[in-house]
Amino acid sequence: MARSPSDPRETAPEPQARRRRAPVMDKGERRRSILDAALAEFAAHGFAGTRLDDVARRAGVAKGTLYLYFSDKEALFRGLVQETLTPVLADAGGMVALFPGTTRELLDLLIELLAQRVLETPAQALVRLMIAEGPRFPELAAYYHREVVVRGLALIRAIVARGIARGEIDSDIPARFPQLVIAPAIVAVVWNSMFGAFDPLDVRQFLAAHRDMILRGLGWRET
Repeated sequence: MARSPSDPRETAPEPQARRRRAPVMDKGERRRSILDAALAEFAAHGFAGTRLDDVARRAGVAKGTLYLYFSDKEALFRGLVQETLTPVLADAGGMVALFPGTTRELLDLLIELLAQRVLETPAQALVRLMIAEGPRFPELAAYYHREVVVRGLALIRAIVARGIARGEIDSDIPARFPQLVIAPAIVAVVWNSMFGAFDPLDVRQFLAAHRDMILRGLGWRET
């Protein structure tokens, strides 16, 4: 029997199952997406100005879904530290423990690591956030100090001890005041956040110049 022109089978839309669907993210990808969105919001609005609604919207998830992964903004901040900065510190620690070359060569590798994975990436927003808002959020500052600063200073002391043991330097000043060594990285973040649009600082060259100045001051000897 011929179908009439109004037969719904002739004009029915394509079934939903055949329509193109967005790929489904697994839990790890969704968590990463939320953290990327949080980092972007923190960079744009600061910690105080960031809203979880905006993080969820940027990540493309419902706000209820966000809460399945992170209970509040503080948890998002801690997650970002664990995902972006903690692995860098762990890799740096491995280099210090196992690298067979000179201290100068080791510092070159660490400068590259810091620039490539923090100072020239969106992750540097976490450093800016701490500088700008740490005093207003002491619990965040305490967490950042424990998880990032303390570990970073311990790495510097290990590098100094290694250099003294190898006979390459003869002063323990940076072991007593490791802040002297890491200070240029903070200066680079502050400078480029304020003046980078019209007077950008070359982070790698800046840190390398500081390395040379520090080593000369410590009585550097090639072994």
